[in-house]
Amino acid sequence: MPLPFIAPMLATPGSLPPAAQDRRWAYETKQDGQRVMVYLPGDGSVQLRARSGEDITAAYPELRPLGAALGPTPAVLDGEVLALDERGRADFQLLQSRMGLAHAPARAARRAAQVPVHLVLFDVPYLTEPLLRLPYARRRARLEELELAGPYWSTPGAVTGHGAEALRATREHGLEGLVCKRLDSVYEPGVRSRAWIKIRNMRAEDVIIGGWLPGKGRLTGLPGAVLAGQRDAEGRLRYVGGVGTGWSEAERVRLAELLREAASDRCPFDPVPRIPQARWVVPRLVGEVSYSTRTRHGMLRQPSWLRSRPDLTPEESAADLPQAPG
Repeated sequence: MPLPFIAPMLATPGSLPPAAQDRRWAYETKQDGQRVMVYLPGDGSVQLRARSGEDITAAYPELRPLGAALGPTPAVLDGEVLALDERGRADFQLLQSRMGLAHAPARAARRAAQVPVHLVLFDVPYLTEPLLRLPYARRRARLEELELAGPYWSTPGAVTGHGAEALRATREHGLEGLVCKRLDSVYEPGVRSRAWIKIRNMRAEDVIIGGWLPGKGRLTGLPGAVLAGQRDAEGRLRYVGGVGTGWSEAERVRLAELLREAASDRCPFDPVPRIPQARWVVPRLVGEVSYSTRTRHGMLRQPSWLRSRPDLTPEESAADLPQAPG
């Protein structure tokens, strides 16, 4: 009998539950990878489906042995595929070299030898029968009883209560964040539920604006994004990413005026980034942005504007960039 299709349950962005409710929640490390539903029909095969429902099994050949891990027991598991850096931390940029290869199995096999992935498992919505109506605490117990641990997969632990300490630990270890799951929550396929809350650790740094991109649609005539840079150890202004969110309408109008006043024909970034339609400015405007992590080459991931820093000169805002891997 074929396994039922189960869309992954999704978490809602938010903050920690109230302290008085802390013991009603479990806390898991938020992973920076590709969400997958794992189908184990019990015949030794495995099928991986992305959040969209696409079959991505062929992209990750090292996970095929997982098909035999439960013997004849049919199951659907919920998890995330990660690529780990040399420190054992999830690196989404590394994972991108593995994604999109489901229709190129030969290339996928070559990349698997160079950048192996690791699958972390955190839920079991089906085990011989549907477990969707079971509370999270019981599903989690059933998952841990399976003792799924192998060369390319594992079942990391969850902590009940102590949410503030768990969140602080993710920040101290440079992890992406925390997922809070109510112990009595059922599994809601395809639903972004308040019973699961995700908290992303964000960092903040000063940047120097070196250019901008024209907005489109309702933003026509205004900057759609600013092009941000930071000084490296040699004093060169390095491009670190485009920032397109975080302004009110009034703030964006004022920003447009400042950018027009600072217009320049010369790109201030070294090296010059290849950005079609970029408009350059004299690098004298400083702002503070939040972001989740940096890529291996120092680019900011998910940057958002926090505030202008007219109190800082570009020299005062200088923060040496981390060394990119050679």
